[in-house]
Amino acid sequence: MEYIKKETPAYNLHFIKTDKFKKIKIKINFKEVATKEKIVYRNLLSLILLEATKKYNTKRLLDIECENLYNIGVGFNTFMSGNYHVLSLSTNFLNEKYTEEGMNEKSLKFFFDFIFDPNVSNNEFFKQTFDNAKNILKEDIESYDDNPGNFAFSRLYANMFPNSPLSYRGCGYIEDLETITVSNLYEYYKELIKKDVIDIFIIGDININNITKIISDNFDVNTIKNTNISHFIEQKEFKKSPVTIKEKKNINQSILILAAKIKDVTDFERMYVLSVYNYILGGSPDSKLFKDVREKNSLCYYITSSHSGIASLELINSGIDYKNYEKVLKITKQKMKEMSLGNFTEEDIEHAKINSKAALKEIEDNESTILALYEAHEYLGYDLLEDRNIKIDKVTKEDVINITKKIKLDTIFLLEGSKRNEKEED
Repeated sequence: MEYIKKETPAYNLHFIKTDKFKKIKIKINFKEVATKEKIVYRNLLSLILLEATKKYNTKRLLDIECENLYNIGVGFNTFMSGNYHVLSLSTNFLNEKYTEEGMNEKSLKFFFDFIFDPNVSNNEFFKQTFDNAKNILKEDIESYDDNPGNFAFSRLYANMFPNSPLSYRGCGYIEDLETITVSNLYEYYKELIKKDVIDIFIIGDININNITKIISDNFDVNTIKNTNISHFIEQKEFKKSPVTIKEKKNINQSILILAAKIKDVTDFERMYVLSVYNYILGGSPDSKLFKDVREKNSLCYYITSSHSGIASLELINSGIDYKNYEKVLKITKQKMKEMSLGNFTEEDIEHAKINSKAALKEIEDNESTILALYEAHEYLGYDLLEDRNIKIDKVTKEDVINITKKIKLDTIFLLEGSKRNEKEED
């Protein structure tokens, strides 16, 4: 694969040239520094823009044109990325090498119409489309807490980071949704086009100069954009001892989360050492936590450890019966202690490296995962595949022991399942 980045004052182009796929996939990210009240605006736009364009203003017309363009696909989604909220638009279409000359440009123009020529009249989005999208988003927000995992992590982050983007719910908030109208959403849409930082990722067997020209001629953004704010949320405040927070919810299982902040983590530790650490601790069926908490003692339904590189967090998440809370907590701390004492083998490290390399190999088989790799390279400075395969081999046992000294347990959060407790009390 050949990677070329082209910067313009209004947007950045990221080309990944490969002959592995017959289709061309393009992903356009609009990103702004996250603010709690604007999340719903961006989520609502992701639903509305996909529904119609001014030229193809019904589902039937859209479907017909998609067929004419050899079943082109178009999708929108939003996500949090550290300090940023990203509205992402994507398309995939058959390369004109397999259809007819000029189809790449026709496909891109069709895709760009969703962005620049939405179904708008009198500076307002079409009311029925707006109302439908608003109802969908309202249901998503209202049902967010129905998922015990969502609720548990939401409450954990609200307690740990009350004034940080880490505590923002990706779906947004009802009170903010209620303030949106067809007119102020359209005003925000124009502001987004004008002010958001834009990255365009393109993968396929492409003529880079040709695609660059098509985008330049049709991507109607010319405002100069730049930002110096990092995606990373670094941890700077550390507790002398962890706090314990217990809450109840009417669910069957209890959920126990141990959250630790990672101090002064280096890029090498973030990308490689923590992956090895977590594979051995709780990231595989061979891990310490899985073997001792689940298999040996049958104390949980599941248990896993992971890290958030973008937020410098270490997380151990388990589903348990409340009666086993103390035992699970004790064993979990014991396993973390064992890691700090080097109570693991070189074979454990080798298995972690093999697993990491296998995961990297799978990335190459899919356009979406390849694009995600280059997103991480652009936004987080993460290495590309060749460097990752080399550097993962450089992780030593001493590196893994040293990272444990930087992992500072901050919060023990227990979401107590009241349904199961009632049965036990009976």
